[in-house]
Amino acid sequence: MPRTVEMLVGRHVRTTPVGRKFGSDRSDIQGLRAVAVGLVIVYHVWPTILPGGFVGVDVFFVISGFLIVGSLVREISKSNSLDLLSFYE
Repeated sequence: MPRTVEMLVGRHVRTTPVGRKFGSDRSDIQGLRAVAVGLVIVYHVWPTILPGGFVGVDVFFVISGFLIVGSLVREISKSNSLDLLSFYE
């Protein structure tokens, strides 16, 4: 059973999971990744249905950019600096 933190808010008790990493349960991002993979598969199996072919790759790049920027923002807010060399490692 996961540990929780209970906070008294007004008359209600709010329960929040403890120890969960930020963004660790992002079903919206997982869904977008599935859409991107599906678009690439559709292009390779039926190229006439999706003639662009690059749409799935574009969706993947947008998701990657979102995750990278989020990671950089968290690093800056945590340490007030950014070490790009350690980020690229």
